[in-house]
Amino acid sequence: MGVESSGTSEIEVVKSPSNGHKGEGKKDKLRKLLPPATSETPRGSWKIEDSEALYRIEGWGQPYFSINAAGHVTVSPKGDRGGSLDLFELVNSLKQRNLGLPMLIRFSDILENRIERLNACFAKAIARYNYPGVYRGVFPVKCNQQRHLIEDLVRFGKPHQFGLEAGSKPELMIALAVLDTPGAMLICNGYKDREYIETAMLAQRLGQTPVIVLEQVEEVDLVIEANRQLGIKPILGVRAKLSTQGMGRWGTSSGDRAKFGLTIPEIIEAVDKLRSANLLDSLQLLHFHIGSQISAINVIKDAIQEASRIYVELASLGADMKYLDVGGGLGVDYDGSQTNFYASKNYNMQNYANDIVAELKDTCAERNIPVPTLISESGRAIASHQSVLIFDVLSTSDVPLDAPEEPQEGESPIIKYLWETYQSINQQHFQEFYHDAAQFKEEAISRFNLGILSLRERAKAERLYWACCQKILSIIRELDYVPDDLEDLEKIMASIYYINLSVFQSAPDCWAIDQLFPIMPIHRLAEEPTRRAILADLTCDSDGKIDRFIDLRDVKSVLELHPHKLGESYYLGMFLNGAYQEIMGNLHNLFGDTNAVHIQLTPKGYQIEHVVKGDTMSEVVSYVQYDSEDMVENMRQRCEKALEENRITLAESQRLLQTYEQSLRRYTYLNS
Repeated sequence: MGVESSGTSEIEVVKSPSNGHKGEGKKDKLRKLLPPATSETPRGSWKIEDSEALYRIEGWGQPYFSINAAGHVTVSPKGDRGGSLDLFELVNSLKQRNLGLPMLIRFSDILENRIERLNACFAKAIARYNYPGVYRGVFPVKCNQQRHLIEDLVRFGKPHQFGLEAGSKPELMIALAVLDTPGAMLICNGYKDREYIETAMLAQRLGQTPVIVLEQVEEVDLVIEANRQLGIKPILGVRAKLSTQGMGRWGTSSGDRAKFGLTIPEIIEAVDKLRSANLLDSLQLLHFHIGSQISAINVIKDAIQEASRIYVELASLGADMKYLDVGGGLGVDYDGSQTNFYASKNYNMQNYANDIVAELKDTCAERNIPVPTLISESGRAIASHQSVLIFDVLSTSDVPLDAPEEPQEGESPIIKYLWETYQSINQQHFQEFYHDAAQFKEEAISRFNLGILSLRERAKAERLYWACCQKILSIIRELDYVPDDLEDLEKIMASIYYINLSVFQSAPDCWAIDQLFPIMPIHRLAEEPTRRAILADLTCDSDGKIDRFIDLRDVKSVLELHPHKLGESYYLGMFLNGAYQEIMGNLHNLFGDTNAVHIQLTPKGYQIEHVVKGDTMSEVVSYVQYDSEDMVENMRQRCEKALEENRITLAESQRLLQTYEQSLRRYTYLNS
């Protein structure tokens, strides 16, 4: 067995390793809180390579994202085939076209490249193992239902007969209208009623290949009845609840108590019912799904082994088996560590294809059963890389870091004690002095509440406390082991960077399930980032923040950023968020969809394929049943009443109404 090497292309390697060095939970604490370069690094010594290492862009970004000599993130939409764009310059160019931030930039060439890579990996595996079947991938529409993206997927997938997967009636409607590729599969998953099933069956008359995957026992009877009414023989599949279970937050997608699929006894019941209705030859596909973002290859190995056995047994029972759908789960390496941590994966795309092809061939050969056409529903692995969310920093909030002042005659003794603590901090006893400083700070607050300490004295005491913390932090940053009671000091001392974004709208998985996405500045990367920060969004919600960031050994609680300069734009990018985030976003505080721009590489640079304007205030208020014209009229009447009562001038009322109407027509985010 070969072992995948670090930094390899995804179209390499024979067989995969079984595990990585990371666990699913918290990783080892024996680490530095910061990258090798610290605040003690001499000015001017920071290099682009330091930024590459700090933000791990080579780990998660290859072959699409890197840093150029100017210290800007570059995008290579065609991967290894050449051609790149300066992301910072692209954003400035788009802003000059009156497209405000935040902005989602979709690179259609990356989408095409991901489809090509997946098909190339399966083609290579099929050739390596002399597999006498073919691969036909499908894209699950639920990952990203946006029209331009789905249309691009169908267009780019035509050379590979790439199809679609629908998990609901609305998604089936989209798939039927958009998918026009001869020979492409249309996998029909999700809960089904009579209308869903009849629509899928009738679509066969249009030359499409819809496979109705039975996920509930009741659906078998609906299919049999629809067959009697329509006289159309359906193409059927069954989704099996495997005993093999995935890892991480989607581990319960399989197993006996999984939400979807049939148990083995239920599969036998379905087979018997179809046989009685003379429809057993309609059963042609076996489907399974062990969860999204499978981080460990051994889980995939176990699942395909079990599914292969079920497949050949169904064929032996008389079903006309032709297809095996391995579902989704092909992971994305969000933190670039190539491990079995939940935000990573310890295998590459080629390992994935090799293990599936090899196991299926061996199992079918043992029973002398023809091998199936292979289908996968790799949505995350296809769509994640193609979009980048760009947003700007509006302002920052920092803990007071002024040089502390020596106590004056007559000031409270508590200030003197804090000053002495600050002066005494050293590398041997920093932990003891930290607790002393914390105790004195609490004492200062207590004395203030009792009226013993003045407001000015309390302010001085707090400044001294923060100075103590900063001095201690500079010590523990150089340690290989951070004591438990000081582990949160970095986060406590972090700056807050206020960003022009709604986490709930544009990165809901950060909030809902602690998903990690790579986040980094897209410029100033030849300059040392001397601030440690968390990100706070525009919403009036304490959960509207990002305080978990990718790291090699652990999840970081702070992100290294550059000082925010007033009057200058500072752009951050969130990467690998092209799957699920757009459709799962919500309207918390009525922040709507962001501007979205589709970019395609050309020999002369790039062209803008599509611009999808973000929601205006008028649009978002309509989602909650307000009529903007009624709102304007209500405001006009209130202004007239205020004029009659001499509470507002005519000029003021006209300015208010004008601003009000203009605001309703504008973007929900802040002007920057």
